[in-house]
Amino acid sequence: MQGLFFEDLEVGQSAELVRIVGAADIEAFAAVSGDVNPVHLDEDYARTTTFQGRIAHGMLSAAYISAVLGTRLPGPGAIYLSQSLKFRRPVKIGDAVTARVTVQALDDRRGHATLATVCQVGGKTVVEGEALVMVPRKDA
Repeated sequence: MQGLFFEDLEVGQSAELVRIVGAADIEAFAAVSGDVNPVHLDEDYARTTTFQGRIAHGMLSAAYISAVLGTRLPGPGAIYLSQSLKFRRPVKIGDAVTARVTVQALDDRRGHATLATVCQVGGKTVVEGEALVMVPRKDA
């Protein structure tokens, strides 16, 4: 399975996916990552925090960005080189997270694409940043 080639990319091109965050997603992420902070897993504890309830790991939303990059734009064959992230708002159980990536710049010499990355819930940004990916060329 091959995603887009570097030559297929254009500045402004974008792709997205939507995921609804469930309690099981948060619990699975905690198990895989080892991040068992009670704000993610213990409703009684989380109610005592500023969030007034359990919230998803910020990196779970970041993983949705990775999913867009690895499956849609540029897709299979792309290699993640770096990612900056700013966490703006919490994500709660039941939230529909829209992860979107948009091509910002293309480095023809290196075959790298810089993409704006964002996750939103209800039109409000919860995570934003920038990714750098290496994209295969057609002639390689």
